[in-house]
Amino acid sequence: MDFALSDEQQMVADSIRAFADNDLLPKYAYWDRNDEFPKEQWARMGAIGLLGLRVPEAYGGQEFDCVTAGLAIEQAARGDFNCCYGILNCCFAGDLLGKHASESVKKAWLPPMAAGEKVVCVCLTEPHCGSDAAAIRTRAVRKGDKYILNGEKSAITLLMVGNAGIVFAKTDPDAGAKGVSAFLVPFDSPGVTRHPYSDMGARGIVRGSMFLEDVEVPAENLIGPENGAFSRVMQTFEYTRALIGLMCLGAAQQTIEETVEYVKQRTAFGQPISKNQGVSFPIAEWSTRMEMARWLCLRTLWLRDNELPHNKEAAMCKWAVPEMCVGAIQDCMVLHGHYGYTKDYPVEQRLRDVAGQLIADGAPQIQKMIIARSVIGREFV
Repeated sequence: MDFALSDEQQMVADSIRAFADNDLLPKYAYWDRNDEFPKEQWARMGAIGLLGLRVPEAYGGQEFDCVTAGLAIEQAARGDFNCCYGILNCCFAGDLLGKHASESVKKAWLPPMAAGEKVVCVCLTEPHCGSDAAAIRTRAVRKGDKYILNGEKSAITLLMVGNAGIVFAKTDPDAGAKGVSAFLVPFDSPGVTRHPYSDMGARGIVRGSMFLEDVEVPAENLIGPENGAFSRVMQTFEYTRALIGLMCLGAAQQTIEETVEYVKQRTAFGQPISKNQGVSFPIAEWSTRMEMARWLCLRTLWLRDNELPHNKEAAMCKWAVPEMCVGAIQDCMVLHGHYGYTKDYPVEQRLRDVAGQLIADGAPQIQKMIIARSVIGREFV
């Protein structure tokens, strides 16, 4: 067993860490306080390759392996957790479009997406169904060389600044999961309207709902075969769930380190509060749990790179790691005393931001079902 990073992986991690410290972290709070999308950061991330981690080289990307992509997103999250949604979206879209889209769609969308010039969203969730993705009601009907789409999508990350979306729709309504197709839909298409959300955290990623009314898309915008999208999107979730785990760990690790500096400088009863076990023990406990979680996430991505089963492991990453990181950041907020509850420190924002990942890409209950089916057997759960 070799736990060492390659020279290239270490170089990527180090360079992204420096970028996170110098370019992302100083403005992390700004976007939240001003309800603005970090557009200038997008261009910077595109320029250094962060938005092309999983985009094929032929279309302007880095085409890194999954482990390297995970190392990069973990370090970026130390600077600005919300900018990592862009990296995550691009990993999802880069993988799906790069493998299954038509040549015209790849050429039109992958290079500008990797460069930070265009934003491609993932449009799967609907108001009546999130985790039960096979129950979507959005319809796509073939008419000649076009498809006509009607329906509503909700909880779309980056929707209000997006240029296009990978929209999942039923092309065979009676076939359940086997009747789902995916389409690249430009948001300036006639019949597309968008409505923003006001979220408690992750304000810079401007989520919202999208409505499609007789939206026409060319048949060449079909991603993969008709009725063949569901299994592909589920397979993509199997590694983005590990990326989400590393995102959360990056934000929590940064918060732990900031808290360590705070408790060493803060004094009570004539000594640094770090000398109290009630302060030092929580930091030790969370550091231990987070180290174990990190290796679970990296191993899951290693399994993906080696084309080995990793559905159970991905679900473990998605269930346990965000929950753990929310707990770690919450304890750090308490260790800051009443200052931790103010906007003078970034800890309260990280708590709000990371909490959103308890829900995204499948709620904890769904992840536990996936794990239980693997451990006990589908027929017994």
